[in-house]
This record gives sequence, C-alpha cells and structure tokens, in this order.
Amino acid sequence: MAIPVVDFSKLDGEERAKVLAQIANYCEEWGFFQLVNHGIPTELLERVKKVSSECYKLREEGFKNSEPVQMMNKMLEEEAAGSKAQRLNDVDWEDVFTLQDDNRWPSNPPEFKETMMEFRRELKQLAEKILEIMEENLGLEKGHIKKAFTCDGEYEPFFGTKVSHYPPCPRPELVPGLRAHTDAGGVILLFQDDKVNGLQVLKDGHWFDVQPLADAIVINTGDQIEAVSNGKYKSAWHRILAKREGNRRSIASFYNPCYRAVIGPAPSLQNDGELYPEFVFGDYMNVYQKEKFGEKEPRFAKVKKAEKYGDKE
Repeated sequence: MAIPVVDFSKLDGEERAKVLAQIANYCEEWGFFQLVNHGIPTELLERVKKVSSECYKLREEGFKNSEPVQMMNKMLEEEAAGSKAQRLNDVDWEDVFTLQDDNRWPSNPPEFKETMMEFRRELKQLAEKILEIMEENLGLEKGHIKKAFTCDGEYEPFFGTKVSHYPPCPRPELVPGLRAHTDAGGVILLFQDDKVNGLQVLKDGHWFDVQPLADAIVINTGDQIEAVSNGKYKSAWHRILAKREGNRRSIASFYNPCYRAVIGPAPSLQNDGELYPEFVFGDYMNVYQKEKFGEKEPRFAKVKKAEKYGDKE
C-alpha cells in the first residue's frame, strides 16, 4: 500500500473540494501524506540536495567516531570472537544537526546558509497553508491554530529544521535508523531522499514504506494537532530503517507552538467531551524529551493547563 499523494496545484482550481477532502481523509486515516506540485521551485530543491550532501561529506569522519558506530564495531568484534550479537535498541544510526533562526549554522559549503534560509522560508509558508486547510476542514475559524500556537500573535511559532543522514550500516538488522515515535509538535514537512528508502509509517498495526518520490514534500501531523483537533487527526507513529547501502538524506522541518502556548481541544470540536487536557507546550516538551520513544497517551496525562508558562494549577 502506497502513502497517499496530493497534487497541491489543484487546490486553487475546480478540484479544490476534492483536494480538501483528500487532505482531511489522509489526516484522519494516515497522519501522513505526500505533496507534489507544492510550489517550492525545483531549482531550489536541487540546491538543497547539493549543499546537504556536501555538508555531510564534511561531517562523515565525525559520524565514523560516533557512539552508534563505536557500539556496532565493538559488538561485531565480540561476535567474531564467539559472542552473540545483540540488537542496539537505544541508539539511532543517524548523523543529525538542527537549524533554527538563532543557532549556529555550518559555514561550509559557503552557500549552505543562504540556500537553507531560502528553503526554510518556503517551507514555513507551506506549513501555514497546511494549517489553514486543516482549520477549514475541521470547521475552525481561520487562524485558530496559528493563534493557539503563538499566544494570539504575542510570540512567533517555533520553526526548526533537522538535517539528517542515515549512512550505510554493516548490519542494519541490529540497529534502528531512527526509533519509532510520534512527533511532539504541529505540522512536520519532510524533504526526504528520492532514491534511498527507509521511512515507514504505522497504520492499522502494519508498517508501510513512505515511497521516495522526486521533489515531494511529506507532511505529517504531530501531537499538538491531535490535541487541537480533539483526536480527529492523529499523530502517526513512524520510524526509519537502517540500510546496508545508500546514504539517505532526510530534512524535516517542524512548525510547532511557541513554548508558552496553551494547547487544548478547540471548543467547537468538543461534542464528545474534552478528550485531551489543556497544557502548556513547554511543559509537554519537558515530558517528551524524556519519553519521546514511548507511548504518547501517558505524555498527555502528565501535562495540564497552566495560566502562564511554567505554572501548573
């Protein structure tokens, strides 16, 4: 079964209602879908591929000395000496760094920062379009989710980008590329490798490949959208498999609430009761950072509404 694909160029034409219905269905049934013809220039996407690949080449030696590689090498040495190899369940076969407006960015290759800043601007605009579509499909006032995410415009939403590579692994059956989890935030936009697969999403108890699709942007919903929609939209479990061949690129951008934002079910979606608590997003992240790879329901149970950031009732 293939992950659903939406032709975003049809949103403003005669097929708008069909596209809206598709996105609503995919948010409810999958929590994952791919966008094609999304408006981000192909030329920019090619530059992103180029600078991210060049950047990894400068980091490759560092990955060879990383904890997962050292653990794998030690285990293989012990296996060669007669010990049984044990799966490494608590590490990820991943080289990763993050980009935010206020953190330090790689200085090489020289065009990296300019290219990624342009890419992030495009993605942020796309994320806000997706939020508006969600609001329309959920019957919410336009801007409801953004207002919730920004304390009614007092703060900027958090927008971060995770630049990852999953290098070839000698024994991919012994380590995850990235352990299964749901995403903590709002809307996630992923520009994944168009040749090397590995991303999977859980649906109805089965893992499905998110098929590589040239120049597509993969959209998935995070835990905060699940809370705002009162469970109508679900954040989906997903994982990345380590691979013996290929160096998989994965650039994920996260449009999240600001840390002070109070998140909870929209009042108009509470016909069946308030199924999720109100809570401060910063408090949720404190829990998530400790329990990212665990079940999400206990995370919601540990947070509740606060009148201001850091204060609990």
